[in-house]
This record gives sequence, structure tokens and C-alpha cells, in this order.
Amino acid sequence: MLASLFIVPWGWLLLVIPAICVGVSELSRAFAAGRFRVPLIPVMVGTVAMHVGAYLGGGPGLMMAFGLTLLAVVTWRSVLGIDHAARDVTAGVFVVAYAPFLAAFTTLMLRAEDGPMRIAVFIIVTICSDIGGYAVGVLAGRHPMAPSVSPKKSWEGLAGSAASCVVAGMLTVPLMLGGSIVAGAVLGLVTVALATLGDLTESMLKRDLGIKDLGELLPGHGGLMDRIDSLLVTAPGAWLVLTLLV
Repeated sequence: MLASLFIVPWGWLLLVIPAICVGVSELSRAFAAGRFRVPLIPVMVGTVAMHVGAYLGGGPGLMMAFGLTLLAVVTWRSVLGIDHAARDVTAGVFVVAYAPFLAAFTTLMLRAEDGPMRIAVFIIVTICSDIGGYAVGVLAGRHPMAPSVSPKKSWEGLAGSAASCVVAGMLTVPLMLGGSIVAGAVLGLVTVALATLGDLTESMLKRDLGIKDLGELLPGHGGLMDRIDSLLVTAPGAWLVLTLLV
């Protein structure tokens, strides 16, 4: 990851595009368990297009590629027939919006003069949400936050996530980006809110589809999507906070 960020300016694309394509494939197989057929080819092509569009054209480039990808999903599925087409198109649109579109906000961060550092800060602060939540949840977790969705998540763990994210933001934003401590604290608060939402969203999705993990790429952890769910949902919020405050 560090090599992809700091050796060449566009190196991040060489890492994130294949990773998201793997994630899209995992989501497609997961939806197949619920008898949804995701139009995989237009989603894969759109994944590449959204990141390249974001890198070359910024926000307008990303939004144009996103819109064209949605149109391609509808067209591709319509050609295959109308049976269950609405259901499959809905699954395809969800996959496009959830994985490649959200991930493309990291590519928008990359366009800044200190883009590689922004991505590094975003990843560090988001990872601290998992670390703080897990540590405090294991040691002191007593009150479940959403037992029907994720039984292991507790309010105490959320407090640990919040504390670790805020501290990480207050350290990394001034030291790595030259921003203010307040900007770091805001980044930490936004990150913990979105990271928790990302975890719960994926847990709800897996329970609804009747599966334990979205993939088997990482033994003991599940698939790639099981590891980057928090990063995906946090990316737009981190991009916005850093754009406005740093």
C-alpha cells in the first residue's frame, strides 16, 4: 500500500482497482446465494472507469463514469431478458454504489498535492476504529448496540472506537497533513460514525443473504469485502472533511 502511494502518483490505482474488482466478485457471489444475478461485466468495467475518471477528471469525472456505469448495468441486464430483471438491476446498482463508487473517493483524495498522505491518514484513522472498538468491546463490552444485526457490537466498544479515532485524527492530521487539531478531531468523529455504519450495513446484508462471510480470501477473516467495509463507507466522509478543513 505504501509503495503504491509514494513511488508513482498513479500507483494507488494499480492497487485499489484490482482490490475492488475482487470485492465486486465477492459481492456478486454473495448475492447469487439470494438468487440475485449481478451484471458482473458492466460493473467491473465501471469500476475501472470510475477510478480513472476520478483521477483524471475529479468529481465530475467520477460522477459521469458512475452514471454511465448505472446505464450500462440496466442495458446489459435488459438484453438478457426481462425475467427478474428489476431484481437483478437493483442488486447491480447496489454493488456499483457500495464498492467502486465509494472506493473512488480515495482516488479523489489522491488528486490533492498531499494526496498520498491524505489516504494514509484516512486509513490509519479508520483502522483505529476497529482496533479501539475491538479492544474495549472485549474488555468491557456489556450492552449490545444492535443485537439483531451484530451481536458482538457493544456501546462500550463504540466508545472505544470513538476515543481511538479522535486521538488518531488529532495526531495524524497535524503531524502528517499540517492541519489543525480540531480538523483531526472532526475527522475522528466522522470516521467512527461512518465506520460503525459500514460494519452494521455489511452485517445486515450477510444476515439477510444467510451467509457468514462475503468471501474466503483471508482465512479467519472472510473475504476482502469483510475487511474493507469500514474503509468504503468512511472514504466519502474523510474526503469531505479533509477537503473542507485541511
